[in-house]
Amino acid sequence: MHIVVVGMNYRTAPVEIREKFALPESDWQEALLQLRQTKSVLECVMVSTCNRTELYVVVDRLHMCGYFIRSFMEQWFDIPRQQFTPYLYIYEDDQAVEHLFRVTSGLDSMVIGETQILGQIRSAFLFAQKQGTTGTWFNTLFKQAITLAKRAHAETNINDNAVSVSYAAVELGKRIFGSFHGKKVLILGAGKMSELTVKHLYANGAAEVMVANRTLERAEQLAKQFNGRAGTLDNASLLLRDADIVISSTGAKDYILSAAEVEQAMKNRRSRPLFLIDIAVPRDLDPHIGDVSNVFLYDIDDLEGIVESNLAIRRKEAAKIEALIADELEAFHQWLKMLGVTPVIRALQSKAERIHQDTIESLFNKLPDMSEREAKLIRRLTKSMLNQMMHDPILQIKELAAEKDGEDALRFFSQIFALEEPEAATFSAEEREAKHTTGKASRETESDPERAKPALSWAAVTW
Repeated sequence: MHIVVVGMNYRTAPVEIREKFALPESDWQEALLQLRQTKSVLECVMVSTCNRTELYVVVDRLHMCGYFIRSFMEQWFDIPRQQFTPYLYIYEDDQAVEHLFRVTSGLDSMVIGETQILGQIRSAFLFAQKQGTTGTWFNTLFKQAITLAKRAHAETNINDNAVSVSYAAVELGKRIFGSFHGKKVLILGAGKMSELTVKHLYANGAAEVMVANRTLERAEQLAKQFNGRAGTLDNASLLLRDADIVISSTGAKDYILSAAEVEQAMKNRRSRPLFLIDIAVPRDLDPHIGDVSNVFLYDIDDLEGIVESNLAIRRKEAAKIEALIADELEAFHQWLKMLGVTPVIRALQSKAERIHQDTIESLFNKLPDMSEREAKLIRRLTKSMLNQMMHDPILQIKELAAEKDGEDALRFFSQIFALEEPEAATFSAEEREAKHTTGKASRETESDPERAKPALSWAAVTW
């Protein structure tokens, strides 16, 4: 089996592409279950944030699984593959595991070292686990990644210099105005990102904070913490009359402010400039707003590089985390190798037990007058002899399995002792059944036009 990551992020795709692949929480379950039913996929987890959409899968083979995953994305998001394939990246096996470790630790984020992604990965994994789309491999890998990220943030100073998307938005506002003193700020949305933004603004001297949200109650709760005003998104255009800067971060699927609404609000502002920063994905603000006179619109992609000075410090700490990741990658290697050796050892022990049992029964049949005490003594001594004979081979195969050619050693070991085929011994019964099912489904694709391509490398064949 193999671990594969297919995704796009802020580096590979602009926001107008990423927003098309944003996955609302209400769709997680159906999308996840459909991905699990995709040919070759045995386990899966989906991660969708403002900066990335990633599909983590365990597949029974690399060849053609990229074709199947692209088909899933094409069908689910209703976008022709030709339009999104150029923005995708793929990682296999070691690269995929290392990528997950880097993402969870915040090293792959726009704002390096941020901790929000850890919670997002954890939520995505727990949700997938609850839906039954994870198994032996991902239950171990994702728990290891989450533990690593917690350790990385606890053992390094990567969080000492505050940087986040909300912080970057505030930094951009400071560059525009120089200071927030005397400025009125309108926050659209009252979620976690908005709350963090309000805290940064208040700490930087904003004269007044206005909060507009879909539900007035939540807006009032947030505004009350900072002696601000509250309103609903329906009357957000009216609040624009007083605002100097607008920061928007809602979960809306459509634009909450149009260019026409902003143009109308500007007529009542006596030519005062209006700055808007859209940190939502999908975007909250119509891109044409930036065409309105005296209005300046920025989106999340404009935030990259805002906090470069603090990031330089974080990069030094990131090097320490890279070392932790290297150790964890090796630990996962060892776990995988032991995952393969355990069924082989069990197969050897089961075979030895059967031989011992058959031999003892044959012996007792030939010696019917043997006392119960003598029978117990013979059974115990022969079992001890058998265990001693197996002790060294078992120790040796554990050591050999951990080395570079461990799979070959397992295969040779199985052949010497005439055990079941190594591939069958490597997987659990549940995994073998899943493998059989997906293998059967995969064979049904023999007529697919891309199916006949030569297996040079998986990336070359499928992307």
